[in-house]
Amino acid sequence: VNKSTVPVGTGDWVAEIVRTRLNDELQFSVVSNPEFLREGSAIQDFLNPDRIVIGSLDRRAAEEVAQLYLPLRAPIVITDLRTAEMIKYASNAFLATRISFINEIADICEAVGADVKEVAAGMGYDRRIGHHFLDAGLGWGGSCFPKDVKALARLALSHGCNPRILKAAIHVNEERRARLVGKLKDVLGELKGTTIGLMGLAFKPNTDDIREAPSIYLAEMLLEEGARVKGYDPEAMDNARKLLPQVEMARDPYDLAGGCDALVVVTDWNEFKQLDLFKIRELMRRSVIVDGRNIYEPGVMREMGFIYHGMGRGTA
Repeated sequence: VNKSTVPVGTGDWVAEIVRTRLNDELQFSVVSNPEFLREGSAIQDFLNPDRIVIGSLDRRAAEEVAQLYLPLRAPIVITDLRTAEMIKYASNAFLATRISFINEIADICEAVGADVKEVAAGMGYDRRIGHHFLDAGLGWGGSCFPKDVKALARLALSHGCNPRILKAAIHVNEERRARLVGKLKDVLGELKGTTIGLMGLAFKPNTDDIREAPSIYLAEMLLEEGARVKGYDPEAMDNARKLLPQVEMARDPYDLAGGCDALVVVTDWNEFKQLDLFKIRELMRRSVIVDGRNIYEPGVMREMGFIYHGMGRGTA
């Protein structure tokens, strides 16, 4: 039984290897049972799954695996090996594409003077769309979406298909970091000699995982521009120190703000939503916040004396 996200066709390959190395009289079956767990909520996701996918060329084997999940009372999809493997890739690619879509809408909102948070809320009430994965910002990272979308695109190309939407989703996602650096330049001008603080280093809240995190790319781009870069994260500091040795790690958000020309919200930790922003403003050299996750309200930030840039929300 394979639960990992693997390229379509892996189950057939495994079956062939087992078949060539075992006695012909030994009976076996290969089953694909991909997991759909999220970092930071794996136990909850396992106990309350949206669905359970089981794929095998042996229906009896698939049904035996299905028996293990009956206490969870979730829909069970029984199919063949390749379809089960494809369901996992297609699911992740679709979610990543939703995020890239709303990020592109955010750019259009900025151009026409609309607020992407309100646009997303209005869209989400449509039952055909829903509210999930419609948060504009810095895009997706982590250990799953980047590799899975690229792997699916490569698979398509290797079979003579042109994955236009997948390639566009990847392109939009990679553009997000450059767009945020552009916002900093619009406010600060040349970044050489400035001090920029990164609020959050993990690719998402409630994890210490910084694999493919926007913070890595932002730090590298800002350092190349000649900026001094500081960083803080409630959980990911140890991992960040290994990957970002040139970034100065702060003790807390207030230590991070000290002497900064701008703060960049990279990860939407709840801690950042509960800060004493007046104190933050007083500690900064220039009161500029570029909010890569839209956790603050533009009007409130303006009233507090900040120069504020969100993603798809205009300028305050």
